[in-house]
Amino acid sequence: MASAKEAHKVSSSLSTPPPDLTATSANDHAAVHTPSLENRHEDNSNKERVVHEGDERERQNRELRAGLHPLQHRFVFWYTQRTPGIRSRTSYEDNMKKIADFSTVEGFWGCYCHLARPSTLPNPTDIHLFKEGIRPLWEDAANRNGGKWIIRLKKLVSGRFWENLVIAMIGDQLDYGDTVCGAVLSIRFGEDILSVWNRNSSDNQAVMALRDSIKRHLHLPVGYLMEYKPHDASLRDNSSFRNTWLRG
Repeated sequence: MASAKEAHKVSSSLSTPPPDLTATSANDHAAVHTPSLENRHEDNSNKERVVHEGDERERQNRELRAGLHPLQHRFVFWYTQRTPGIRSRTSYEDNMKKIADFSTVEGFWGCYCHLARPSTLPNPTDIHLFKEGIRPLWEDAANRNGGKWIIRLKKLVSGRFWENLVIAMIGDQLDYGDTVCGAVLSIRFGEDILSVWNRNSSDNQAVMALRDSIKRHLHLPVGYLMEYKPHDASLRDNSSFRNTWLRG
C-alpha cells in the first residue's frame, strides 16, 4: 500500500502540465528551415502545371472518345484593329477581341475557314493565335520574361507564311514548342509582319533553336531576315518592332 507521501508525488505529477514541446530557443529557430517565397512560388507553379496537364489529358481522352483529333494544347484566335496614331496600352486592350477557340483539328479548320484572309484586312490589324490562358500582351505573366522573333514579309506572301506557321504551331512541330506562347500576323501599310512569341528571352539555346525551326518549317528564302526583341525592351520603348536586338 502506497504511503501518503508517494500518493502526493503521483498526484502532483498528473496535475503538472507537460512541457511545451513547440517552444524553441533562438538557436532552435535559426536551425528551422523556412521555405523562401521563391521556392513556395515554384512549388505552386509546379502544382498548377500538374493540374493543368491532368486536365489536358482528360480533355484529349474525351475528344478521342468522341471520334475527334485532339491537339496538344487548346488555342484562341484574337483580333485587334487599332486606330492609327494611338499607341496606349488601354486602347490596345480595349480593341482586342477574342473571336474563336479550339482544341481539335476539326475545331481548327472550322474556325480558320471562316476567318477573313490577311489580304482583305484593313491597316493596322493584328491577328493573334495564342495558347489558352495566355493573352497577347507583353505584360501577361507567361510573356513578360520572353520576347518574339520577327519576320517582315511582302504583302503578297504573308498569308501563305501565316498559314504555314499556324499549322506548325498547333501541330506542336516547332522545336522548344513548350516555350512558344503564340504567334501574331500584323497587317501594316507597307508590309506585313509575322512574329512568334516565346516565354524566356534569356534562354539563348531555346531562342536560337526556335529561330532555326521557324525557318525550316516556313521554308524561308535566304533573303529573309529574322529579328528578335525581348518584351521588356518593347515595354521600355513602347514599340513592337523597332530597336530589335538579334538578327539572323
